[in-house]
Amino acid sequence: MATQRTSFSKMQRARDKQAKAAAKRDRRLERGTDPKDEEAEPLAPVEGVADDVSTEELLRLVEQAHQQFDSGLIDFETFEERKGALLSRLTVD
Repeated sequence: MATQRTSFSKMQRARDKQAKAAAKRDRRLERGTDPKDEEAEPLAPVEGVADDVSTEELLRLVEQAHQQFDSGLIDFETFEERKGALLSRLTVD
């Protein structure tokens, strides 16, 4: 008995997947960044927060940043910077 050939739809899905991967690679090259080559830049310390703050205090500060952003006291960039700096200090056990 003859073996069944791959269906056209299966071949088309494989081609689409390859095209999507190539487009993603091209966009990454256009930006000039490769995730493998990126170095993690250190986050700036959060103003007014000591280095030895408890996890509960850090979470409270993140919540406070959310409230400030929601009320319009800080812009999105400041919020993201502050939240990232605080979350980077959390320790996971």
